[in-house]
Amino acid sequence: MKLFILLASLCLTLSTVSSSLQPYEAIFNFGDSLSDTGNFLLSGALAFPVIGKPPYGETFFRSATGRCSDGRLVVDFIAEAFGLPHLPPYLALSKGQDVKHGVNFAVAGATALDPQFFYQRKIGSVMWTNDSLSTQLGWFKKLKPSLCTTKQECDNYFKKTLFLVGEIGGNDYNYAFFVGGNIEQLKASVPFVVEAITQATSALIEEGAVELVVPGNLPIGCSAVYLTLFRSPNEAVYDKRNGCLKAFNGFSKYHNSELKRALGALRLKYPHARIIYADYYGAAMPFYHAPLHYGFKSGTLRACCGGGGPYNFNNSARCGHIGSTACKVPSSYANWDGIHLTEAAYGYIAKGLIHGRFTTPL
Repeated sequence: MKLFILLASLCLTLSTVSSSLQPYEAIFNFGDSLSDTGNFLLSGALAFPVIGKPPYGETFFRSATGRCSDGRLVVDFIAEAFGLPHLPPYLALSKGQDVKHGVNFAVAGATALDPQFFYQRKIGSVMWTNDSLSTQLGWFKKLKPSLCTTKQECDNYFKKTLFLVGEIGGNDYNYAFFVGGNIEQLKASVPFVVEAITQATSALIEEGAVELVVPGNLPIGCSAVYLTLFRSPNEAVYDKRNGCLKAFNGFSKYHNSELKRALGALRLKYPHARIIYADYYGAAMPFYHAPLHYGFKSGTLRACCGGGGPYNFNNSARCGHIGSTACKVPSSYANWDGIHLTEAAYGYIAKGLIHGRFTTPL
């Protein structure tokens, strides 16, 4: 059974899946701000995090939830597709709370590599959080006894459980790029980042996971923050088809190709597990190439919420800060705050995964 094949074959929508057809009964998610549903906000890492107030969350939840978007994320759409509730953030769990349908361990700003890697390279001060992928894995191990106790019980539970390992790794590169690292320097760190992701995936399989999705990175060259920070008068650095920065998208593709290669080796090591690569890059590029076709009348490169500038990203007036404003129709934009995408964009990416076109192996 291929991941999501039941949904694809029946041409079901994101939000209408009969409970009798669910191939998964629980989801556990690990990652960063692309899938955090509240952990960063609850962690207290920042005294006044803007993601805890409007305009964040305005589209679907009508209030800020700690999601770095105007509404739902890919993980929310996936949960809805299987008829499951939105995943509660791990740090919001109360004693004795029923978590049989899953938990979200993702933390905005999280890295695949442990914080020591960045502190050793003198860039730890720019990190949002120390709750890296290994910390999130530790949270899962701590929670596991409340899910199942015997091996048989765990086997029965986990065969109906989906593990989402990422997207993670983007911040490992963001932190370095934003303090002056160049592409060639950052390429040297890709093997370390990929190894951290595959080690976490391996650890989850050792814990009993058999259904895993590991996403690649988005096209960072199309992100408003990169387009702003690395703006160039040289037209040759831009992709004529979409206006994105070619070299940075090339870097994303390099990371993704190395991750796919590593996952191939992991499949040989664990033939009993289904390890699916989720192509976030491929799922996103169609709307960058043809914004109007996907309803992005205001474009895909300029942020909906920001403090001005060619791409509406201003580091001194980011979304939610004084001097920033939010657009009236977020669904007409692909980019939400310069770094993260809108609910509308995440919905298209999720649909591409759920219907199988951007997941491999087929």
